Amino acid sequence: MMSKLPRFVLAALLVGCFLLSNDAPAKNSQPIVAGLTAHEWGTFTSMAGGDGQAVEWSPLTGATDLPTFVEHFRTPQFKLGLRGTVRMETPVLYFYDSREERVSVNVSFAKGLITEWYPHASSVGPSANPADWSLFQGSEDGSIAWDAVTLSPSLRADFQRHPQESHYYAARMTSATPLRVKTSTGEQHEKFLFYRGVSTFHVPLSAKVTAGGQVHIANSLEEEIPNTLLFERRGDKVGYRVDGALVGEAVLDPPELTGNVNDLGRELVGMLVAQGLYLDEAQA
Repeated sequence: MMSKLPRFVLAALLVGCFLLSNDAPAKNSQPIVAGLTAHEWGTFTSMAGGDGQAVEWSPLTGATDLPTFVEHFRTPQFKLGLRGTVRMETPVLYFYDSREERVSVNVSFAKGLITEWYPHASSVGPSANPADWSLFQGSEDGSIAWDAVTLSPSLRADFQRHPQESHYYAARMTSATPLRVKTSTGEQHEKFLFYRGVSTFHVPLSAKVTAGGQVHIANSLEEEIPNTLLFERRGDKVGYRVDGALVGEAVLDPPELTGNVNDLGRELVGMLVAQGLYLDEAQA
């Protein structure tokens, strides 16, 4: 039986920014493109049980927050019943190139399943699709591939947009090179490659509330987690505490509820830029 969920939300910023060029990014300006550069960012979301370990869960919402043109594994409703310990949210791949170029991309997701993506992918695995497919029974890793993505610096920004608002569109507010993917029904244009998924891989971070009201966190990775952030909200009051790199274990005191989400947003942007994202990517 699960214990009551802790009243704290812990966000560990494990930011992966893969730079395919030899030049370091300009942190506070628009990128100067020389050759091909690619940045990837996203989040892994887990919920901790009473012992601090990630537990199986599914979202409370019953509706998708994505535009209808985004493609889904089976149907949009399929993911609602898919329970896992990790939800991979909003991973996007940005590309920067001063000339038109074709690239291929392959993503592997350990013990998981890619559930949504756009533009159209060349392949999504596992290939088997029985009605009772379960993350906890599947033996294959999830995967998605785009075999031919054309980066087009001169492409007109006529991207699809539906009347309904979605956080999806905010990711377009960057200087990334537009891209196009050919499909059987014509070309699809976008500012990035987008995908989401659900997995049961072991989460290397645990978090639990101590008897004294502090939060004990532990990192089981050999490498450090660059930043940790403890956030609490009670009604209209919010507070957060930013700490440095986490190696091994740490105990965090609860924050005072005197903060605001605007200041928190600026803190997050600064962390993301420090890890290698361009400023407009971090703000998006």
